[in-house]
Amino acid sequence: MNRLPRGAAAALLGLSLALLGTGVSHAAPAAPAAPAAEDSRVRLQLPAPTGKYAVGRDTLHLVDRGRPDPWVPASGARELMVTMYYPARPGGGRTAPYMTKGEAQAFIDDRELTGLVSATTLAGTRTHSRPGAAPVHGKHPLVVLSPGFTVNRATLTLLAEELASQGYVVATVDHAYESVGTAFPGGRLLDCVSCAQIKPGGYGVVPPVRAQDVSFLLDRLLADRHPAWRHARTIDRTRIGMAGHSIGGASAMSTMARDQRVLAGANLDGSFMEPVPANGLGGRPFMLLGTGDDDTSWNRDWPLLDGWKRWLSVTGSGHFTATDVPVLGDQLGLLPPDEPLSGKRSQEITRAYVTAFFDLHLKGLDRKLLDGPVAAHPEVVFTKKG
Repeated sequence: MNRLPRGAAAALLGLSLALLGTGVSHAAPAAPAAPAAEDSRVRLQLPAPTGKYAVGRDTLHLVDRGRPDPWVPASGARELMVTMYYPARPGGGRTAPYMTKGEAQAFIDDRELTGLVSATTLAGTRTHSRPGAAPVHGKHPLVVLSPGFTVNRATLTLLAEELASQGYVVATVDHAYESVGTAFPGGRLLDCVSCAQIKPGGYGVVPPVRAQDVSFLLDRLLADRHPAWRHARTIDRTRIGMAGHSIGGASAMSTMARDQRVLAGANLDGSFMEPVPANGLGGRPFMLLGTGDDDTSWNRDWPLLDGWKRWLSVTGSGHFTATDVPVLGDQLGLLPPDEPLSGKRSQEITRAYVTAFFDLHLKGLDRKLLDGPVAAHPEVVFTKKG
């Protein structure tokens, strides 16, 4: 499991999208194309969600005026960008953008990928959620998704859309100054200032910050008066879960340790930068889904997870398997050499197991998928159960 220092594991997204010659192809090998040619021949797209609902999408800018930003105190109050995905009524109209061109270009520039992939291609990835769509009636469980360090919330779009199509409200969160190039109101594109502040081995300071962010988000979404989201009435405040990729997964545990409202959590290939509390998580369920690497923090903290728990390892996976990266990498003809699992299988496994986990613990629906190995997903190994 990689702790995502800037310019290392996070660059896998750039490697996948840039058509660098260091990958292996699941399709016929393709030579890198010039940006203009690439734009004309490639239209990246996410797979359609499999649930029964259409997906709506809204974007929120939240400001915690009671807390200065921990990375840039001079900037003022802590800010978050949040994308809300939700079960929507069927309808037409345009789908939401994947990310802004500014965000895409910042990512490309940061990793010195100019000329290898264009911002237009990355930003133009086709999604399946419609801005401002009318929500379906009723109340739905809420799942918060937190991305890996240095990458923004767009990398979890595939999972967010799937969960929304299955009847969840989903909030994906960008934590200010923790990702490379995240767009904020006023034409601001905030860089990963924290990347330069955190010394090697010091990433344990990040999950507690994110835990505060998520608790503030929940306060604003669940407020009795003037909640932050116009469709907040559709959230069932008694059924809340959280998952995250890499340090976002570690932050799911840290949030649960501090906020009893989060009833279930999943860590998608993230080392526990902050240890699980000695008294556990109050018996609440937690799932580990990762590459199968012998992560010392998972071995250390497994006994402290004191509720229902699973440790699932995915054969052939990489650090970004649970994100959109393998899907986009496959469409460009390449995946990193240490990640032989195809984009198709990556997204099928991620969507199936994360959905099954929240279905079981937030909806009370046992899909039996988490009981043991199944023929449909031979790559998934039940490393430990509890």
